[in-house]
Amino acid sequence: MMNSVDNFFNNTTTQFYLLLTGTSSLLSGMLMFLEWLHFTIYGLSIIERLAAFGKAFLPSFLVLKKENSASKQKKLADAKPIRNSMALFRGAELYRYQLETNRNVITDYDFDLSTSYCLSIFTHEGIGFDDDPADVLMISAWKEKDRQERVAIAHSALEMNPNCVPALILLAEEEAQSMLDVEDLLKQALKSAEANHKDSSILCHSDPVYKPVHERNANVCAYCRFRLAVCARRLGKVKEAIKLYRDLLKDSRALFLVNIYENLTECLLESQSYCELNTFLSKHEESLLHKSTSLSYTVALLKAKALGEKLSIDPRRGPTPPELAVYDAIYRAVELNPHVPRYLLELKPLIPPSEHIVKRGDSEAIGYAFHHLSHWKRIDGSLALLASSWEATFQRIPFPLERGNHFPPYPSNVEIVDRELLPQHHEVSVFPQRDAPFFMVFTGVLCFSFMSLTVIAYHFPQAMTQYAKTVTTIFLTLLQKLLPEGILGLN
Repeated sequence: MMNSVDNFFNNTTTQFYLLLTGTSSLLSGMLMFLEWLHFTIYGLSIIERLAAFGKAFLPSFLVLKKENSASKQKKLADAKPIRNSMALFRGAELYRYQLETNRNVITDYDFDLSTSYCLSIFTHEGIGFDDDPADVLMISAWKEKDRQERVAIAHSALEMNPNCVPALILLAEEEAQSMLDVEDLLKQALKSAEANHKDSSILCHSDPVYKPVHERNANVCAYCRFRLAVCARRLGKVKEAIKLYRDLLKDSRALFLVNIYENLTECLLESQSYCELNTFLSKHEESLLHKSTSLSYTVALLKAKALGEKLSIDPRRGPTPPELAVYDAIYRAVELNPHVPRYLLELKPLIPPSEHIVKRGDSEAIGYAFHHLSHWKRIDGSLALLASSWEATFQRIPFPLERGNHFPPYPSNVEIVDRELLPQHHEVSVFPQRDAPFFMVFTGVLCFSFMSLTVIAYHFPQAMTQYAKTVTTIFLTLLQKLLPEGILGLN
């Protein structure tokens, strides 16, 4: 056997080693590229994907750890998409951006969520819904994927019933090209919705079977008022928007439909009503701050403003109590949503926010920074404080993320939902930053090793032949000693 090995290496040429090592380096390089591409797109390696795929076909007794239904539901709840209370108007804002940049702004998943949201508001089960064929027709409008078809169906519904509220709202959201047009359509929709609500209230008192109709009309009224408040804010009518939001806070239905607190906070910042805002945040500190990225960062911003010109960065002394309060507020906010500082400090480009967001996710960070970046720029020193302290938060959070300092551990599946909500041209922020998968590192080392061997074989063919012969001889000798005699035919 050793003689045959000697003959093999004596008859091989330099071209053989170049071909062998070159082909090996090319294959390992392709594997590394595919692994990197898969990891970049899906956030996990090919081996992890194959392992998860194969686990589904294993018998239950071979699965080492099986999650119960409660833990699965908890994970899904951690990354459940919710409606963005500051969602942009499609016709007057989103589609204009899409037309100018030639980039899609609404993903299919986000669109489907919006469809379900609108159907839950504008439809109901029970008697009275089929009485208006225009309302029935609008169901197909909300489900339609093509924008022109949706608008055409809404116009058809208006021909059947000039006071069809869902049709007026869809045209305000989809067709209106300016905020003034949006405001006119929403006011017309609100007027018709209030008339319908008044009529259904009388019917509901006389016959309880009409209660679903009355509840649906109440939801529509609340939605119209809310979007009118958003429209007033866009038009610069900040005081009018604040009044509308305060009225909506008294309506339990409006609070159920959207998160009004964040919209009111942004309006108070725009009007520079800082004392009023401090009072509002103090009142709702216990119930809202641990749930809202917007409110947590607003608290940090107000404390940075209070510090103002008193900030003095002196390495010879420690931070003062007011400075410590600001840093602690920033730490809390960054722990709640670690993606926001990169957008506020303009380390990442901003895109229009999605119509739905995930709490503590990249989608929520984009929604916050899109509307609040101007407020941070207005207050001198706030961005400098954020830039100097936000990264220190990650040193305070335990790793791995089995717990947090002020909040529950960061949900593990937020990234997956964010990738569905945000357009493909946007690079989704990931927290915590994952290490490169072992298989990608392994293929990288393999590729580099084979490339090095290719260069060595080209410049030193004689030494390469002798080296390969020595390694093969040692390997076969060890194999001969470890295995039973005659099993490989080595004797």
